[in-house]
Amino acid sequence: MPRTITKTSGPGAQEKDILKLIAAPENPPAKGARRIGIHTSTAGGVPNAVERAWRLGCNCLQVFSSSPRQWKAANIAPEQSDATEVLRAKYDIAPLVVHANYLINVAGANEEFYRKSIDAFRGEIERALALGAEYLVLHPGSYRGLSREEGLARAAAAIAASAKGLDLAGGELTILIENTAGAEFSLGSGFGQVAELIERLRAHIPVAACIDTCHSYVSGYDLASEDGYEATMQKLDATVGFKNIPVWHCNDAKAALGSKLDRHEHVGKGTMGIAAFRRLLNDARTKDAAFIAETPIDEPLDDLHNVNTLRGLVAGAKVKPKK
Repeated sequence: MPRTITKTSGPGAQEKDILKLIAAPENPPAKGARRIGIHTSTAGGVPNAVERAWRLGCNCLQVFSSSPRQWKAANIAPEQSDATEVLRAKYDIAPLVVHANYLINVAGANEEFYRKSIDAFRGEIERALALGAEYLVLHPGSYRGLSREEGLARAAAAIAASAKGLDLAGGELTILIENTAGAEFSLGSGFGQVAELIERLRAHIPVAACIDTCHSYVSGYDLASEDGYEATMQKLDATVGFKNIPVWHCNDAKAALGSKLDRHEHVGKGTMGIAAFRRLLNDARTKDAAFIAETPIDEPLDDLHNVNTLRGLVAGAKVKPKK
């Protein structure tokens, strides 16, 4: 799961909202050598998410286009799309990444949920297109009750069916397959599985990968040590290829290497440590990617601290954390 998100409605929500906590900056944040952002609340609409990202010092962001735990979702109103486009242009925020609903399982054996997943993912594509998003991230799901090969085949077929008749290329939208933490029957815990699913989909849709640092680490890829980092990056290049990774999810891990437990931690505060993120953000092989945190919100300004931590790791950065 991407993150634990602070409540954004009801009693006590306003004092935790970045729009209430941080004033609009007088001057734009330093552009920086990397695109760095965070998964941002859409309370009040997607344009508010863009405003929150701007106040946090982000130059890219990720959002949900609807509730991540409900099958039914409302369409994006044209005025929401227009306002989002205006603010993104004004603040130079790109890319906009949409994260798909948690309930979607395109690899599953249960026919009812498989059909619901196809319909729900089609809705995700339609909303991402309406918002002018560059990327839509999807977890490939669980193949429980099937073989891994059957799960891969069903996932590819479901994603292709979801996109049928929709002009993703014309809308400049790319589907990103995210690697997973390695829980039993989860598809995509190995970089090779992500690469295989991408290859199956190339003839049907624009497709690439989103690599999550926490998921990689807990599934057994050692990003923490210097030698492990280099071995991991070589494996990633040999399978997925860096040209096919436009987005990284920058999350530290609460759990140990190879534990298969998907528990995100604040950047530099978990079992991976700060050095892994410094290497990643200054690696010439990742210079064209966007880096987006999906870290917990334990305190109201945690998002700001995580964004500033990532920005401050880039060589030559001059980031002064706000208090």
